[in-house]
Amino acid sequence: MESELYEAVVKGNVRSLLELLKKDKLLLDRVMIRNHTETPLHIAAMLGHLDFMKEILAQKAEMASVQDSQGSTPLHLAAAKGYLNIVESLVRAYPDICFFRDKYKRNPLHVAAMKGHVNVLENLVGARPDAAHSVIEHGQTILHLCVKHNRLEALKLLIDILGNEQFINSRDEDGNTISHPLML
Repeated sequence: MESELYEAVVKGNVRSLLELLKKDKLLLDRVMIRNHTETPLHIAAMLGHLDFMKEILAQKAEMASVQDSQGSTPLHLAAAKGYLNIVESLVRAYPDICFFRDKYKRNPLHVAAMKGHVNVLENLVGARPDAAHSVIEHGQTILHLCVKHNRLEALKLLIDILGNEQFINSRDEDGNTISHPLML
C-alpha cells in the first residue's frame, strides 16, 4: 500500500490518497515511523503538489516536522524550489519548522536566501524572524550566504527587515563580515 501512496504523491493525485486512507487509516502513521528517506509530504513539497500536501497536513500535520536523511524538512524543499503557496501552508500548519536545521545547520530561511527566492524569504522572516539570526557552518549568518551566492535582492530584503548594525557586521569564524570577500 505504501508504494501506491508514493505513486499517488508523485502524480499529485488527492483522490487516490483519500482512497488509500479509507482502506488504511494508519497509513500515514506507518510511513512516519519507517526509515524512509522522504515522506510523502517531502515529495509533495518538492514537486509543488499543493492540494496533495494540504490533504496530508489535514490528516497528519506533524508530518511537516519530519526530517529526511539530509535533515531537510518539507519546508526546506519548498523553500529551495521557491513554492510560496506551499511554504505558506507549511508555516501555517507548523510555524516552528522555520527553526529546523539540516545537516549543514541551515534552516529553511537560509535555503531560501541561498536560492534567491525573495518572496519565500520574506514570508519566512515574517513568520519567524528569529530564525534568520541562526548561524550555520563556519559561523556564517544568512547575510554571509546572500553574499556568497550573489543574492543581492535577498540581502537587501534582510538588511531592511532585520538590519541592526551588530547583525549586519557579524563576523564568521575567519573574522569576515559581509563586506569582506568570503574565502570558502
